[in-house]
Amino acid sequence: MLAFIYKPLLYCYMFLGALAPVRPAVKAFHPIHVSTGNIEYNSKDNKLEVICTIFTDDFEAGLAKQYNTKTDLNKAEMHTAMDALVKQYLAANLKIQADNAPVKLNYLGFGINREGTDIYLESDKIQQPKKVDVEISLLYNLFDDEINIVHIIVNGVRKSEKVNYPDKKVEQVF
Repeated sequence: MLAFIYKPLLYCYMFLGALAPVRPAVKAFHPIHVSTGNIEYNSKDNKLEVICTIFTDDFEAGLAKQYNTKTDLNKAEMHTAMDALVKQYLAANLKIQADNAPVKLNYLGFGINREGTDIYLESDKIQQPKKVDVEISLLYNLFDDEINIVHIIVNGVRKSEKVNYPDKKVEQVF
């Protein structure tokens, strides 16, 4: 009995499916808005090395909204312009203190890693910190459900913390 009902239904779907207009592929949607910040003290160079990873499509939208300009992090011909925007955005949305002293972060560049953009920064030479404070607000200008996960590694000890919008501060003592 069920086969009798399903067969005409199948033909109906096939017929209506053939009449449906063909739509271009929709960009992949990811329902979670998360970025990571990896901060590691390199004892050989006496520097903090920072890698922030952000979904590329979200990051482009955040940059476009913040600076009211067209963005494309993948286009080689726009790389110099995007470098300037990324550097400015990170300077505004990531601040680090080591032992209560502000840490100057030097922008090294960015690279695309599949769906993510990795942004590279490093500090000037500093002493091994006992306490690291981070103020991070990546993509807070775009999403009110943004999560920033911060990993801090000093002397081989890793401490991680999740920061939910609108919170911005992380403090870790080593």
